Amino acid sequence: MVMLLIAVVGIIGTVFNQGKISRLAAWLSLALIFVLYIAAILKVKTSFSFIPFHSIAGFLTNQLKFKWGWYLLFFGGLLSITGTLVSKKASNFKIN
Repeated sequence: MVMLLIAVVGIIGTVFNQGKISRLAAWLSLALIFVLYIAAILKVKTSFSFIPFHSIAGFLTNQLKFKWGWYLLFFGGLLSITGTLVSKKASNFKIN
C-alpha cells in the first residue's frame, strides 16, 4: 500500500511538473523495494526456525526461490530514477 502511495505521489508530481517531488518519490520507491527485498529474505530464512532439525530447516529454506516479480520491481524503481534524471538533464537544454 505504501509503495502504491509513493507511486501515485510520483505520478502526480510528474503531471504537475514538480521535478523534486517526482525525484523524491523515485528514490523512495527504490529504497522501499530494497527494504522489502531484505525483509522477504529474512522472512524466508526464519520461516522454518520452528523445526528442531537444522538440516531439514536448511533444505526447506533452500527450496523457496524468488520469482521474476522482484526483477520487475527493481527495474521499475531504476526506470523511475532514470526518467527523473533524464528529464532533469533535458530541461537544461530548452530552446526558447
